[in-house]
Amino acid sequence: MTILFEMIRTVITNASQRLAAAGIENPRLDARILLAHVLGISSNDLILSTTIIPSEALAKFELAIARRTKREPLAYITGEKEFWSLPFAVGPGVLIPRPETETVIEEAQKLFPDPNAALRILDLGTGSGILLLTLLHLYPNACGTGVDASADALRWAKANAMALGLESRAVLGQHDWDEGVEGTFDLIVSNPPYVARDVVAQLEPELSFEPRSALDGGLDGLDAYRALAPVLARRAASGGAILLEIGADQGASVPAILEGAGLKISHVASDLAGHSRVVVAKKALETGR
Repeated sequence: MTILFEMIRTVITNASQRLAAAGIENPRLDARILLAHVLGISSNDLILSTTIIPSEALAKFELAIARRTKREPLAYITGEKEFWSLPFAVGPGVLIPRPETETVIEEAQKLFPDPNAALRILDLGTGSGILLLTLLHLYPNACGTGVDASADALRWAKANAMALGLESRAVLGQHDWDEGVEGTFDLIVSNPPYVARDVVAQLEPELSFEPRSALDGGLDGLDAYRALAPVLARRAASGGAILLEIGADQGASVPAILEGAGLKISHVASDLAGHSRVVVAKKALETGR
């Protein structure tokens, strides 16, 4: 047992030194996660494991470390990223889920506290499906539509819907925003590209592996919101709710765009870091004639 512990520790130490030299922020953690991944155990169980590291696993670990030293995202190497305690498959062609996006889910639960609500949900730019599928998981009587212009992203979303057992309640299609979408929805969510174009090139190297179309929001980062505003006005049901993720510096500009489309802004919610993160809006109730 002591020999095994020393072996694992040595392997992790050597790998973490290589990762640190490549500029990885948390090299030892990444090394542990990657070794646990190739061994098929959790990183928390790694040190307690009595599994002997076979040569095949060491070879896979070496390949994984080599990929990480080139700054390929950890989630692409492991093929999975957790969101709202659910496992989502991710890889090339789709944006990796970020913890700040969970603010959208938190705000949805505040707006709709009844978990039995039979919501109609629309996710515009669904990517790997994290928003739509998490909401369908939390609201078992809900159904939803997720659209994305990227065929690659939709393949990941469909795989995740199947893995989570939600494919019967999720309609996923390749569309530009609401092209091909019918009806109105009680809740519309979206995490559109919102990084200003000149900033994209300055982001950490890992982001160069992710689809630029999911990040680049145009010259000022607001192109997607301008395109979305009339879509939201069309697709939100009377009194329907809208939750849009935004950049930390867009807490005034995005609400102004939505107001220009006739939508009512409720508030801008902050993420756990205290940054503006989600615009909460509603479509006004339509009065009968």
